[in-house]
Amino acid sequence: MFEKSTWLHLRIPFSFFLLPVFLFALAVSPNINESRIVIVLIALHIFLYPASNGYNSYFDKDEGSIGGLKRPPKVNTGLYYMALVFDTIAIVLGLLINWQFALMLFVYGLVSKAYSHPSIRLKKYPYLSWFIAGFFQGFFTFLMSYVGLNDYTIYQVMKSSIIIPGLLSSAILWGSYPMTQIYQHEEDSKRGDITLSLRLGILGTFHFTGAAFTLASACFAWYFVEVYHLKYALTFLVSMAPVVLFFGYWYLKARKELANANFINTMRLNFLSAIFLNAFFIYFFLDHTQVLQAIKAGY
Repeated sequence: MFEKSTWLHLRIPFSFFLLPVFLFALAVSPNINESRIVIVLIALHIFLYPASNGYNSYFDKDEGSIGGLKRPPKVNTGLYYMALVFDTIAIVLGLLINWQFALMLFVYGLVSKAYSHPSIRLKKYPYLSWFIAGFFQGFFTFLMSYVGLNDYTIYQVMKSSIIIPGLLSSAILWGSYPMTQIYQHEEDSKRGDITLSLRLGILGTFHFTGAAFTLASACFAWYFVEVYHLKYALTFLVSMAPVVLFFGYWYLKARKELANANFINTMRLNFLSAIFLNAFFIYFFLDHTQVLQAIKAGY
């Protein structure tokens, strides 16, 4: 259970790529509490997401590159049990806040298991897996984070002011998710997993992501203008500019040679997206909650 390969497959650093949803929920939360921030952050990013990574790796048994691992080692039963232990720890941490947050952690864990377990294996259904992955990593995680950060009930978050940013979180993931599958076409097809990227083809995946990401960015800009201030919309769009530039550069390379749609370029795009989205949401949180103003004033 404590072998090096187990820890590699948990891919704890890979949780950084999913951090923007948590930060978005934090930025719009009215009840800021330091202990709840730490508990939710650890429950999600140190235990829940790595548990999902490990569980999926155990059943996928990938031989080629996967997210965060260029050369994944062979899996063993220790990985399976460690994933279950991590899931349990996440739920126990959730109970420190309230049972509804813990329940949402449990539900997320069940859905992530259904994604790769051979008896269900949502991954082999291109449109269903795309929708569920984007929904649960975006909308559901946003609401789950909001419940935990604010010690709310599920009923309390069923309002448009929370549902809209939750849907925006899914929108950007629905746009980008096929790109995370673009270098795995050969291995996915060998297993019979017809992912959306495989169905779209390499260039089709670029076209789909480009259109969906543009639409999602426009929706984010609209949201910031309508609910907060124009400056946040402009800052968001500027923050995404490096991501768009790299995406365009990569697209041109892939048009010349499809082999450029590889693991390394996928990780570069993921890293750039995470860096600039995380930076924007940290700025948004600090600025609109007036933490920056307080720091500048010497408090």
